Amino acid sequence: MRKNSIKNTRINEEVLHELSNIIRGEIKDPRINEFTSVVAVEVAPDLKTCKAYISVLGDEKSQQDTLAGLKSAQGFIKSMLAKRINLRNTPSITFIMDQSIEYGVKMSHRIDELAASMHHNEEEEND
Repeated sequence: MRKNSIKNTRINEEVLHELSNIIRGEIKDPRINEFTSVVAVEVAPDLKTCKAYISVLGDEKSQQDTLAGLKSAQGFIKSMLAKRINLRNTPSITFIMDQSIEYGVKMSHRIDELAASMHHNEEEEND
């Protein structure tokens, strides 16, 4: 994997920011969960393609519905991105579900459960 240039990093950040704003405020599709966030964006150096990693807080059906809604709105999102960001080419966006936030929440709950059970066992030994 090649290292991003400073220009590419700035483009990624700008696309991430504008994509988040478009998803949150412009799209009216009821399939898209209101707790959808753009985690990361990777724009290709030739500015033709873009991978947008999204995270949805909700169950599996909500995640699939949101992904379907975003895929159907790709043309609208691309046109809004073209209006907001001045790039030579407006990239075609591919949405990818990112499970890292959900995984982090699950691991945090497991750690809390383990800590509680260890604390409970220590109390039983001291009695």
